[in-house]
Formats: sequence, structure tokens, C-alpha cells
Amino acid sequence: MLRDHIGKQNKENNSSQKHLYVYDKAVTDFVWCDRQKRHANYMISMLKENSIATLVESIPFDSRHEINTGVEAYSVYENKGIKFNVVDYRDPETGKLHRFVTTLPMTINPGTIAMLYFKRWTIEKTFNNTKSNFKETKAWSSNTRSLENQMRLTAMSYNLMRVFEEISKTQQPELIHPSDKKYSEALEIRQQQAQKRDRFVNPLFFQARISRISSYTIRAVQNAIITGMSLQCFMSSLVARLVSRHQLIGEH
Repeated sequence: MLRDHIGKQNKENNSSQKHLYVYDKAVTDFVWCDRQKRHANYMISMLKENSIATLVESIPFDSRHEINTGVEAYSVYENKGIKFNVVDYRDPETGKLHRFVTTLPMTINPGTIAMLYFKRWTIEKTFNNTKSNFKETKAWSSNTRSLENQMRLTAMSYNLMRVFEEISKTQQPELIHPSDKKYSEALEIRQQQAQKRDRFVNPLFFQARISRISSYTIRAVQNAIITGMSLQCFMSSLVARLVSRHQLIGEH
């Protein structure tokens, strides 16, 4: 499905527009991925355990930069004449080694490549919102146009909910959303547990993130539409949900 989508896109879109695909191991095909660079399509994926490749050279990177925390090596490999870059990333929290393969230029920080792969989970949170809160679990029709309209309307609904929640967070900068506080507290617990093993959570995880839209926000939007509540009152109800923040061990 991914290849069909990209093939169709290659025929329709301006090749000067760049695209980045962060995908699981199923997309790891060195010849096909290398060919996509002609269309400004770049890939990040996990390197398969049984992949056969020859080390060509090491790529220099700033190991002292926070963005490259956990990166042990950044190298160029070759398979059947196709060259690609590999990032060896060891999770400082668990000690587990992850190997990421990418067709991005070697000027991109290896730590950025690793974090982009881990950020795939943010997309899963979006799917969770649409299935659990919007109840979009079935296709409206088998017709292609109907399916496209369903996806567009679902995306529009999600984006509107996201706008409401993000704007509410900016009204009281000294406060944070309850879901953000819950995430921060969970990170602090992980940090404490990691320190007992002489390890630490990657500091990049303590930075701002796009979280799952809370069920409260979605219900509040639905109720505001049903009751005809004014936008001002509705936004005030979202702001009233904000809570105080606390200092974390991992914050710098």
C-alpha cells in the first residue's frame, strides 16, 4: 500500500517537494528506497537483523550535542552497490541497541533520525482519538470518493479539536494540561528508576510533545455544539482544567 501510494504521488506531485517517510521494517528495501531519492522521497526505518551490508565509512557527528544522546555510531553501509546511512542508537534508559537505516543526507544529526522514529507513536495516538472518541471504526462506503471524504472530514474534526486544546494551553502559560502533568510525572518515575541502574532517560523526551487529545476536550466540544455555548465560555471551561506544573529531575 505504501509503495502504491508513493508511486501514485511520484506521478502527480512536483518532484521538488520533499517527503519523509518513517516506517517499520516492512519498508526496508535498499534498491527501492534508493530509487525514491530521485523523487525527493526519503526514508527512516529499522534495519532488519538479517540485513547483509558492508561498512563503507564512518560519518562524523557531534557526540556532545544533546540531540545525539545515545548515538554510538553513524556510518555509511553498502548493499549491492546501494549506499545508505545507519544510526546505532543505544537507549540510555534501557541499554537496548536500536539500528536505524535512512536515505537522508548525512548532514542530518543521527540523534534526530532516532527521535523521528520514536515519534511514530504520536501518530498512533491520533488513530486512537479517531477510533475511540470519534467512533470512526467503519468505512462509510466502498466507494473511493466516499472513503476520501470520510478521511478528510475525520482529519478536519481532529485538527479542530487539536486547535481548541492547544489554544487553551496558551491562555495560562504558567499552567499545563492534566495529560501533560501525568506524562511528566511518569517520566520522573522512569528517571528515578533508571538512575538506580546508573542510567537515565534521554533528555529529549522531557521536551514539548504533541499528546493525545483528552476525552474531556472532545466531550466539551460536542456539548458546546449541542447546547449552543459561546466560544468564550467554552474556551474558559478548557482553561479551567489546567493545573500547576512541577520541576522534573530530567529538566535542564
